[in-house]
Parts: sequence; C-alpha cells; structure tokens
Amino acid sequence: MEDKIICFLIDDDDDDQEIFSLALSNIDENIDCITANDGIDALTKLNKEELFTPNFIFLDLNMVRMNGRECLSAIRKIPRLDHIPVIIYSTSSEQNDITETKNLGAADYIVKPPSMALLEKRLEQVLRGYHT
Repeated sequence: MEDKIICFLIDDDDDDQEIFSLALSNIDENIDCITANDGIDALTKLNKEELFTPNFIFLDLNMVRMNGRECLSAIRKIPRLDHIPVIIYSTSSEQNDITETKNLGAADYIVKPPSMALLEKRLEQVLRGYHT
C-alpha cells in the first residue's frame, strides 16, 4: 500500500478507537485513522465535509445515540459514498447481526478480536482485499 489510505472509525469507545488506530499504524504508516464518537457525529462530518471521502468506513454496532444499523443505512444513502466499503467492527458475533448488516450494505464484518496481533491480521486482510 503506497498511497495514503483514510480509514474512518465510528465507535463510541475511546479505548477501542485507540487500539484500532494503533493497529492500523502498525500495519502501514500510510494509513490515517479518523474517528467519530457515534453515528450522529459521523454523519454530521460526512454530510458537512463533502470533500471527506474515506477509503474505508469501520462501524461499531452498539452505540448509544445512534446504533450501527441506523448509521449504516444513512451512510448508504449518501451518493458519493456508495462505493466505499463499510465494515462492521463489533463485539457481537451473532450470525443475525452479520446477516442483517450485510443486507443493509456492509461489505464485511469484523468481530473485535481479543489481541492486537489478531486485530492487525484481520485488518490487513480487509485492507488488502479491497486495495490491491
């Protein structure tokens, strides 16, 4: 990966944001991670900043003000983002959550792994799968 890659993480947990950002920087220094604390903040940024078009959007399902499903549906209604992969990043490994979010337009689903090494491996798989 040579060009700058912008990943947009929407997650209301500060620790998860920090771990995710660190994992991305360990994978490749050319990856920038921009975060939003929930779906409402994310949609505000995406709708107000028309030039902001991340390469990947990672979205937590369980957030307080707007859950991941609602946010995913709203993101999929923004025309300039219709080609951007939205990857669910959640503690839930329920098959129903995986199926439902893929039906709503999610490109992939990552269950939050128990270690940094596993997170890096899974993120690398996702990033390389779309950016080869």
